[in-house]
Amino acid sequence: MTRRMLKRIRGHGAIKNVRLIVYDFDGVMTDNKVIIREDGLESVVVNRSDGLAVGMIKDMGIPQVIISTEKNRVVETRARKLNIDVYYGIDDKAVLLKEYCGNNGIPLEEVVYLGNDINDEACMRIVGHPVCPSDASREIKEVAEIVLTAAGGCGVVRELLYYLDDTSNDKN
Repeated sequence: MTRRMLKRIRGHGAIKNVRLIVYDFDGVMTDNKVIIREDGLESVVVNRSDGLAVGMIKDMGIPQVIISTEKNRVVETRARKLNIDVYYGIDDKAVLLKEYCGNNGIPLEEVVYLGNDINDEACMRIVGHPVCPSDASREIKEVAEIVLTAAGGCGVVRELLYYLDDTSNDKN
């Protein structure tokens, strides 16, 4: 997809200088609900437009990663399909995020963090661009720079795309 096509799709590019986007999983890429089968296996529903948006963001040259406290391998399965890094079963997301950014030379002020609940608050307070879905907890909405109109699992990554400045990662 060309930059011209991306420009038409997105709005004003309110978020600039993005070097990394970090997603929580449950409540962001899902609607925060789980289906539990009789045999104990769990399933979630994801939004295909979010998958499309992840690909479009990749085309912009912005790395993406999922960091989740959830221990279910469904998180890994989705990340593998999207071809992005994933860390799941993480108790202290902020410690991992600082380490990840330090190891990759990414300033925290150039990170977008998309989270929905209190286990995301520490990360949202240390990044430059905290974002949340419309159905995030009140505490998270208060921390967020942008509260999206989409609810978790209903195209939040796709909506985030509208806020990204596609020139922030140009290597001139």
